[in-house]
Amino acid sequence: MPETHKTQPENEPLAIALSRPGRIGVALPASDVPASPDAPPRELLRDELRLPELSQLDVVRHFTRLSQLNWSIDTHMYPLGSCTMKLNPKVNDAVASMSGFAQSHPMQPDEDAQGALAVMHGLQDQLAEITGMAGTSLAPMAGAQGELAGILVIKAYLDSLGNHRPRILVPDSAHGTNPATASMAGFEVVAVKSRDDGDMDLDDLRRALEEHGHAVGALMITLPSTLGLFDRNIVQIAEMVHAHGGLMYGDGANLNAMLGQVKPGDLGFDVMHINLHKTFSTPHGGGGPGAGPIAVKEHLLPFLPTPHVRLAPHPLPPSPSSGEGEAERYVLAEPEQSIGRLGAFHGNFGVLVRAYAYIRSLGADGLRTISEAAVLNANYVQSRLRDAYDLAHDRRCMHEVVFSGRKQKSQGAKTLDIAKRMIDYGYHPPTIYFPLVVDEAMMVEPTESESKETLDAFCDAMLKIAEEAATQPELLHEAPHHAPLRRLDEATAARKPVLRW
Repeated sequence: MPETHKTQPENEPLAIALSRPGRIGVALPASDVPASPDAPPRELLRDELRLPELSQLDVVRHFTRLSQLNWSIDTHMYPLGSCTMKLNPKVNDAVASMSGFAQSHPMQPDEDAQGALAVMHGLQDQLAEITGMAGTSLAPMAGAQGELAGILVIKAYLDSLGNHRPRILVPDSAHGTNPATASMAGFEVVAVKSRDDGDMDLDDLRRALEEHGHAVGALMITLPSTLGLFDRNIVQIAEMVHAHGGLMYGDGANLNAMLGQVKPGDLGFDVMHINLHKTFSTPHGGGGPGAGPIAVKEHLLPFLPTPHVRLAPHPLPPSPSSGEGEAERYVLAEPEQSIGRLGAFHGNFGVLVRAYAYIRSLGADGLRTISEAAVLNANYVQSRLRDAYDLAHDRRCMHEVVFSGRKQKSQGAKTLDIAKRMIDYGYHPPTIYFPLVVDEAMMVEPTESESKETLDAFCDAMLKIAEEAATQPELLHEAPHHAPLRRLDEATAARKPVLRW
């Protein structure tokens, strides 16, 4: 790939900088409606207010150029895949935009929203079937909130038994949100080590269970792990935790690798949350809206967040032909010992519709094929790059592969330099410096939707960057060379963002 590869257009000025006095976008006819007596008084109007004065074409071109500054999956491969930007099929948006969904109101009575409630009930059932659980709640507004909801359900269950257990076990390869969630819910966190092969250290788990005994409320574990590995001892781990009276919490962030292959409930998990954007292709990025449903086993059903959609008997008005009768209808219900509400109304309904459309459009066979393709793609990338970059763990990976930039660091180019250089080659950088247990980590997650040609182009670019790191590392130090903005002071940008002009 040529060094002069240009990935983005030049930076775009603000609309106010493009403004020219007197230029207008729309010419309206003189109003033939009498002025309203409720209009703001003249003294409150501000003629001096600076607003952009632009033509229609100025506006269209300005926002089109801005859209081209965005890095999106519509234009580029995202090697951090389902974590942030999995393909969102347009048909999902089309379904969610149907007037019956888009114009429904959260305060409509149940009897006027049976179609919307049927979709929520259907999604609850589908997620329960996929995860091998007894039931689900769609109420959590995001994955992190789903985590908190799941842990609060465990806490409420243990409290209902009078069984105070103040500690949660968390592997050292866990998502950072796991210990944070446990702590927020009032638990103390006890770390469990990983072995050199990436699986949990069973001896360390045994030690933690024996040391903390009846104080362990649950073990939180991501499966496959953030190392991209399926823990081969997961069934034994669940048996060990259950034998000590603890529960198994599954972080469902990587469920994409297990769709249709295995059900977490069958592995021994009692509760898990699901990031719909990671597995079921709903929009993500920019802070939402999101959805993080939780799925639970039978004994935890009474503690689910509210509302929960149920199918309940409903009396029918008497008719001359059939007399009095009874039918079923969908209702919003509160589980008997619910942990309560997590947000307004019924969750982010439009996101739930998209996930339901995704599941229904693919079916069981399609979902199974997705996980197979995601795992195949990650292993293909692993195979092509294994001689250029160190592998964190040299074994078959799931839907993501973790490399280490140790070799390149010894040559003078850090992982951050590699990530910045990738922008010059037309790729959004992958997740870097995570998981924390891997030195100079680079987590590549190609997802199931990328073709072999796209994967080959990505691998070619990574191989070229590895060659540059070995021969001219200074080239990487100054990357990106062809982006609208060069290397930023990211700490200052995060702590002191400039949000106005």
